[in-house]
Amino acid sequence: MIDQFQEIIDTLKKNKMRTTLTGLSVSWGIFILIVLLGAGNGLKNGVMQNFSTRAVNRINLWPGTTSLPYNGLKSERMLRFTENEVSAIENQVEESRLITPRYSTNQTIAYGAEYGSYSIVGVMPSFSEIEKLIIPSEKGRFINELDINNLNKVIVLDKKIADVLFRNEDPLGKMVKVGKIMFKVVGINTKQAQFGGSNAYIPFSVSQTIFNPSKKFWQITFTVDGLATEAENDRFNESLRTMMGRILNFDPEDQQALYINNAQAEYVETMKIFGGLTLFVTIIGILTLIAGIVGVSNIMLVSVKERTREIGIRKAIGATPFSILKTIILESITITTIFGYIGMMFGIGLTELINFVMVQSASGKAVTDEPQMSVFTNPTVDVGYAVFATIVLIIAGVIAGYLPARKAVRVQPIEAMRQE
Repeated sequence: MIDQFQEIIDTLKKNKMRTTLTGLSVSWGIFILIVLLGAGNGLKNGVMQNFSTRAVNRINLWPGTTSLPYNGLKSERMLRFTENEVSAIENQVEESRLITPRYSTNQTIAYGAEYGSYSIVGVMPSFSEIEKLIIPSEKGRFINELDINNLNKVIVLDKKIADVLFRNEDPLGKMVKVGKIMFKVVGINTKQAQFGGSNAYIPFSVSQTIFNPSKKFWQITFTVDGLATEAENDRFNESLRTMMGRILNFDPEDQQALYINNAQAEYVETMKIFGGLTLFVTIIGILTLIAGIVGVSNIMLVSVKERTREIGIRKAIGATPFSILKTIILESITITTIFGYIGMMFGIGLTELINFVMVQSASGKAVTDEPQMSVFTNPTVDVGYAVFATIVLIIAGVIAGYLPARKAVRVQPIEAMRQE
């Protein structure tokens, strides 16, 4: 076997042009396939990373100002939410699951000599799951139902706030002053903030009692299930607007009275786009493989034809047809395997280089462990695809070499030696 491989290597060295052309056909096909798959996966990972920071099936509602008169009421009325709308969504919207009202106010948070002005957000316990806050067990907990029902003055701080106020101290269990009221720190959110500044979270019931005596607020967030298509989300938005119009007394056709941000609809639309992108990449990948197969096949056909005289000499000195066929097939396998691996490595290297450059460009600084906002992230490629493509090219090369070689070995040695 070692002698046979040495013979194959010697043959490849003697036919450098043929070997190079065959190898380039294989490498190029695998290279393009890896680049296309990497680009598609990198784009998908980048967008999905942005989606993963919050629940993809969330709905955000904000009241606006009416632009149309309705039921004898004039336009230009400023609307606000109350807990009635929260209850209506919980009880009347079948698709609703987790829900939290939000009341935000800026207050000074102080601990000892340290202080700062931050956004205080009154929320329900489900807020943590909707917004995917990260509170490790050693960093305490989030607000719970007991805090809501008992009006517990507890607070959860974003990590940046805790770092400023407590520096080298453990904040858990410490009392901080929010405005003029003392709150107990029960948790630290370690999730990196991507938009806006840092927040502190308190029970919604407490925020209503202390900071919002009017009991009116600006935002409701909830999650939904069962909305898998664009049409279903459109119907849901219309029915939700109609219900809220009935409760808040505005025309459902008035787009300025209520703002609906349906992240589930955006997610469905994005998955639809990526479905088309995947189909496009698959088609291009198949065409690239076909081009590679044609290239390998043509070169192997020419290779066998050029070696007809050599085959005749081998038969004349006693070589069996099987040994001749085996040599040609092993030569094809060697070329496609080596150059396929080279193409795969170059393809993976290029996608990683593009990822590094784009992350650097997006962040404007060296890559760190912190989340980077980039539309192209981690262009991983399933090695199975590359292996499958290489196997396909190997099989094509084997078939392309086997068929003419089989015909050539049937020729009598004297006739084969006459071939030019």
